[in-house]
Amino acid sequence: MLSPDDIAKLLARVALSDRQAFNMLYEHTSAKLFGVTLRLLRNKTDAEDALQDVYVKIWHQAGKYAASDASAMSWLITVARNHAIDRLRQGKGRGQQESLEEAGDITDDRVNPEMSAVAGSERRRIDHCFERLDAEKSKAVKEAYLEGYSYKELAEKNEVPLNTMRTWLRRSLMKLKECLEE
Repeated sequence: MLSPDDIAKLLARVALSDRQAFNMLYEHTSAKLFGVTLRLLRNKTDAEDALQDVYVKIWHQAGKYAASDASAMSWLITVARNHAIDRLRQGKGRGQQESLEEAGDITDDRVNPEMSAVAGSERRRIDHCFERLDAEKSKAVKEAYLEGYSYKELAEKNEVPLNTMRTWLRRSLMKLKECLEE
């Protein structure tokens, strides 16, 4: 399992058109990014198609990653999430509304007990940080970044102005980042 620094280094090499680094990046991040696209698109075939497009974007846009803004994995997840949302908006996703159960076994065969323990520990850290946010803001962040709601949809749902919702999300993400860095 690669460290966040290792992923950032691979991304920097990808920005220099290093195909070996790209292959390693794909090998170590594709399962996670597939999960992101599948969660949003809810169709295995659509998620696989989206994942291919995501890695093409990563190849072409790796130079845009700025280590000071977010972790490399967060940047990769954002690219995947945004692409999946774009597909939904274009009507290219959820065509058959295939359920996760129908999608078959999507687990990564390379997952081992150590990786599961690390993932569980990270999940507890993330849950702890979400608990430190106001409930309403925590819910908005989850809906925006895990369920694919647009800022406009969230603003309407929470009956707040669009700019207020943007501020909520930006400040909440900054608080989450600070908490995770502790």
